[in-house]
Order: sequence, then structure tokens, then C-alpha cells
Amino acid sequence: MMQKTKDGQQSPNIHIAVENFGPIEKASIDLRPLTVFVGESNTGKTYLSALVYALYRTFEGFSRVPWLHDVILLLREIDTETLEALEKLNTYGQSFRFSDLPQWLQADILRDFSNPEPFGDELKRCFNLDSIAELIQFTDSKDNELNISLKVSEENQSLWNFEMKGSGADISVAGSVNEDIILRAEDAISEKELNLEDLATLFNGNRVPDFYYLPAPRGGIMETHGVILSSLVESATRVGLERSSGNATISGMIADFLKQIINYDERHLSSDEMNGIAKVLEDEVLRGEIEVRRPAAGYPEFRYRPQKSEQALRMSQSSSMVSELAPLVLFLRGIVQLGDTLIIEEPEAHLHPAAQTKIALILARLVRVGVRVIITTHSDWLLEQIGNLVREGEVMKLGKNKAEPTTWLTKEEVGAWWFHTDEPVKEIPFDTIEGIEPKDYYDVAEELHNDAVEFQQHLLNEEEFSDDE
Repeated sequence: MMQKTKDGQQSPNIHIAVENFGPIEKASIDLRPLTVFVGESNTGKTYLSALVYALYRTFEGFSRVPWLHDVILLLREIDTETLEALEKLNTYGQSFRFSDLPQWLQADILRDFSNPEPFGDELKRCFNLDSIAELIQFTDSKDNELNISLKVSEENQSLWNFEMKGSGADISVAGSVNEDIILRAEDAISEKELNLEDLATLFNGNRVPDFYYLPAPRGGIMETHGVILSSLVESATRVGLERSSGNATISGMIADFLKQIINYDERHLSSDEMNGIAKVLEDEVLRGEIEVRRPAAGYPEFRYRPQKSEQALRMSQSSSMVSELAPLVLFLRGIVQLGDTLIIEEPEAHLHPAAQTKIALILARLVRVGVRVIITTHSDWLLEQIGNLVREGEVMKLGKNKAEPTTWLTKEEVGAWWFHTDEPVKEIPFDTIEGIEPKDYYDVAEELHNDAVEFQQHLLNEEEFSDDE
């Protein structure tokens, strides 16, 4: 479903499908305002999250028209065809479609659909691989073919699509754009005559939403980022380079996360809505404030000041909960904006069950202001709270709430996908009674209950036998 921010901007619908991708046999998912990947470990939740991130970075966003690089600003002689396109673009009462673009521009946009390098390089960067062949499903079969497809649409209209196929070292890509996409409506009015450079606004508008990834090891990075930075500086020297083996590398998501922490600057503040959500997270979950200190020369330092405390603690002195959630606070307070997408691996890590349920409320608040959220999780507490928020949203639809809720979700806004060993990824439909919990969670609970009953019965029988003696 399309998601709308408070400023009225809409995000296209995103559908991604894979076959024989890492540990994933088959998956077909739609990105919802809140997308949840849940299931056993080592079944592909992080793989699919990283793939979404790699696709976004390759196409510089999931815009209405793919835009892999800036061709508009290239110096180019304006030919007759381009003049005719600009004349139509500036004609009031006439819509302007993708097919109305000059042929050279259409060809330039479509050219990268036949070039496997941009997406292939980004996959290798994000997954820290030497070859795309390493992504083909982990089986002994040599016949498996890797398939990745991306479809972008709005309402009932297809916008564009892209796919990659590969077997071993042989990789091919293809894609297309719907020629009937309306880039400028017939009733659009411009205060000035649009020129060649203004065509860029037809594709992406004034701002392309960003995509951010909070990786699972973020807590350890927050606690040791000073040591990491010192090591990076040392290895950057000539002697350091000579001593370095050159073999140790990190994934693209961790590298991007590190750069965002290193360059963090709260002077680039987010909106009031985002700052408000960060404050709720600090007050109700962390029970303290994340402080940013920037020495006169050097990288930012992060501290945690508990409520009613005059002393701020270093991340390494704080609880694991603080180091896990501090990056989320910082991203909400100084990086993420309305309309952006945020991927969070295991937001419940190191949290008490009560705090896990509060994280679900934070996720719902983000959805309400128009941030698209993708999470991986193992937490039944988090899933149960998300289920309750959906129930609250469905009750709100009926107009039966006793008071206006501050957080809610609807079943259309939430997509939960179940990952299981050697099985295709399946969607978990929302159920009024069961919520969105996968069946194997109930199986584990039932097995524990049955074991408890059996042990209790043995103990009761032993107590009765002792009493008889």
C-alpha cells in the first residue's frame, strides 16, 4: 500500500521477489509502512533486508522513475526533438508522459537496466563478497539459478521493474519503464518556463527519501566506536597500511552506519515530529538522555545521562539496552526525515519484555508520521504489541474507541513475513485472535507447557507418595 507523510508526499508500492538467494529458497514480499521479518535464525531475514538496501542504493531511491545517475546536468546540445519535448512540457492543459521525453533521455535512463555492474557491485559491497555467485542458495546443487526482481507501482499502475538472473559467474539484468507514466499532470502550473535541467524534478520531486540501516552489531559499535576510529586512523598511515593484511573488510551497511556515526551532527536536526518520537524513546524506554559531545578537534562522543543524574556515562559504562537504542535516538533526532525508510535489525535486542512492547509503540509513531520501517525480530512480545496496535486501529475504523489513540496501526499498514528453514517465505495474515505471530511460536509455547505439566505431575506424585509414607 502507498504511504503518505504529513506533508502529503506518497511513497510508491515496492514488491521484491527472490529465488535461490542465500539461505532463501523463495520469497515474494511487499514493503508496507511497517514490514516485519520474523522466524528462525539463519533463514534469510538479514539477507532480504540487505537486498532491499542494496536495491535502494543502486537506484538512488524507489522513485516513480529510476534515476541511476545525473544525466540532466550534462552539457548537451538541445536538438529539435528536445525542443519539442520542452514545448509540450510547458503547455498548460496537456499532460506530459515518460514517452514524451526525448529519445536520448529515455535511452539513457534505460541503459543501466542492461548493465549488471551497478547492482552487482552494490550487492558485493553490502554482503561483503568477492563474487555474486556466493549469493546463490547454499545447497550442493549446481543447477540453482539466482533470481531477483523489483517492481515499483502506484495504485493500479505499474511504474517500472528490474530483475537480475544469475548462475555461477553468468549474471544478466533487465528492466523496463511504463511509457504511460504521467510526469506532469495536465493542470500543473509553473511560475516559470521549465528547461532541460528542470526535467529532474519530474522524476524525483524536490527531495528523494533516504534509506537507513541500523545493523545488529550497532550496540558494540557504539561502545567501541572510539577504538574503531583510532584503528582506522592508524591503518591509514603508510606504516599502518604496510602492517595491514588487507583481508579484513566489513559489510556496506556497517560501513554506512559507521560513517553516519562518525559524521553525526545535530545541527542538521530532523522535524519536530521526529524529535518528539526520539524524546518519547528517551523518556519512556531509556529513562535518560543521549548526549552528543564534539571536541574542538575530533569525532563526536556519545554519553548517556540517566534521569535525575548529574553525571553522564560513556556508552561502555551504560547498559546494553542503552548502547542498542542510542543509535535509534540519534538517527531520529538528527538524520531520519519524514518519508524516509529505516531498517532496524532486532530492535528488541537486550530489552526487558516491557521495553520491547514500548518499542512497538515507537514503530507505530514512526509509521503515523510517514516513515517506512522494516524490522527483523525474534520477539513474541514485540509481535503481540504490534498485533494489539493493529486491533486498536481496526477498532478505530469502527469509531468505537473510548478516546483518540496516540498510536495505532491498521492491518493494511503491516506486513509480517515468516522465514523458516528450507521453506519459502510466507506472509502471516493478521488474525483478530492470533495477531501476527507465526505458528512455530505457538508450537514452542505448547511444548514448554506440556513439559511443565509433565514435570509438575511427577513432582506432585512424589509429594503424595512421601505423604503416604
